[in-house]
Formats: sequence, structure tokens, C-alpha cells
Amino acid sequence: MGFFHGKTSKQTSRVKKLLKLALSRLAIAQRPRLARKSISRGDVSQLLALGHLHRALLRAEQVIEEDNMLQAFDIIELYCKQLIEHAAQLDRPQDCSEDIREAVAGIMFAARWCNDLPELLLARAILEDKFGSDFAAIAKEGTGIVDPMLVWKLSGDKTNMELKKKVTKEIDSENNILVDFSRL
Repeated sequence: MGFFHGKTSKQTSRVKKLLKLALSRLAIAQRPRLARKSISRGDVSQLLALGHLHRALLRAEQVIEEDNMLQAFDIIELYCKQLIEHAAQLDRPQDCSEDIREAVAGIMFAARWCNDLPELLLARAILEDKFGSDFAAIAKEGTGIVDPMLVWKLSGDKTNMELKKKVTKEIDSENNILVDFSRL
């Protein structure tokens, strides 16, 4: 096997290329999400200034969703870089460190949630061949070795009232708007 000669298999080379493409696409996918988050924050601020607290809370969901996805993108970026850097370990899945296994599981889980990054689906298929269907099933469910923060950021409840209140209060205080949250 190429592991002993410092080379990687064709599958591992393919995964590296796909992850590099995903990194490029991540930079592109972040821009519109940053813009939507900024616009949504402005909308919340305007709605609060007009006294439309309930509508502001609904708009806060969009702020939360975009913020969660941006933070998930940061985690995915770290995983991609880690797997690219340590690609040789992927040729021997049984000998991979826990960090690499976590990164693989994170990529497998994120592939389902990140339509902006189609390369992750292709990488997931190759990684599933390497790590086995049992590992892949656990990773796709978001259990076991997958980072709970990534799972929450991608699949968590964005309609949680306490979280919406928190985001709305942050925007409220940033813009020096006094809102009475006891009306809720």
C-alpha cells in the first residue's frame, strides 16, 4: 500500500481534491449568508424601532439560521483542512487518530445538510468505502464521534423562543432601542 512510501491511494487523492474544492466553494458560499445575516439583523432592528416585537422575533430566526450555518462552515473548513493535511492516514482507517475520525464523521454528517457544498457528498461516498458502512451510518445520524456543536448548528432548533429573544435583545442593545419583552 502507498502508505509506507509516503504516497496515497487514488481514492484518498480524490478525497483531497474534493475537499480542496469544498474549501474553495465554502469561501463563495459564506458571502451570501453573511449578506443575508446582515440584512436580517437590520430588519430586526427596524422592526424593533417600529414596535413590531413579534415580527422582529420571527425575523430573528433568519439571523439564527444564517449564523448557525456560518459557524458550521467554520467547523467544516477546519475538518477539510485537517483531512487534507493528514490524508495519508485515510489509507489506513483503523490506525487513524481520534481527531481524524472526528473530522471524517463531521464531513459525512455535514454532507447531508450542506447543499452549498456538493463535493462533500462525493467525499462522503469515498470515505464510507474506506471507513465502512457502520461508521458511516453513525456519522450520518450525527451520533457518536460527530462533534455535537456541528450537529446542533446544522440541525438544531432555530425556532427556540429563548434563543430568538437573546438575538433580539443583542440587536436591541446594539442599536440603543428600548423594547419591553414582558409583552410576550
